[in-house]
Amino acid sequence: MLSGRRLDLLDPSPLDIEVEDIAHGLARVARWNGQTHGDHTFSVAEHSLLVEAIVRDLCPSVPTAEQLAALLHDAPEYVIGDLISPFKAALSLDYRTFEARLLAAIHVRFGLPTELPDETSALIKRADRIAAYYEAVGLAGFSRSEARKFFGQPKGLSPALVTTLTALRPVPASEGEKRFLKRFHELAR
Repeated sequence: MLSGRRLDLLDPSPLDIEVEDIAHGLARVARWNGQTHGDHTFSVAEHSLLVEAIVRDLCPSVPTAEQLAALLHDAPEYVIGDLISPFKAALSLDYRTFEARLLAAIHVRFGLPTELPDETSALIKRADRIAAYYEAVGLAGFSRSEARKFFGQPKGLSPALVTTLTALRPVPASEGEKRFLKRFHELAR
């Protein structure tokens, strides 16, 4: 990693995980395999920020630790990239086990439980699908009906957040990295 850490991919140690490496990597991993509108790719760092904002909007009283878990929900992708769900399924359970092991190490590194409560996992998954819907429509060329078919109809969001989600614009990687780190440090105090 750029921090100088050496991460054992088969047995990741929380001691070898640095948030700066995560932010740097996620800001350079393209969502939608880069098949989005705009001068820049829409990064996993930007997606992670959206998911965390959606979690807060859906559940304003959500504890800070759960907000941090939402921000880090795709953190393993700083190492393994962003594979689309059908491809992950085709690769077998070993891939999911590998991804889960890395996420558990990340959680330990930042003081989160290795396994989140079911309600928290469900909230983050719901926010992830809502983010995917708006990304699909606003950035990846999906029609609203096509996005609903794959991700469901987003419900329960404040009008202010819907306005933000309907105006998504990818930013340069350096800006995505900076925003991710800023939000991480706000939550990890």
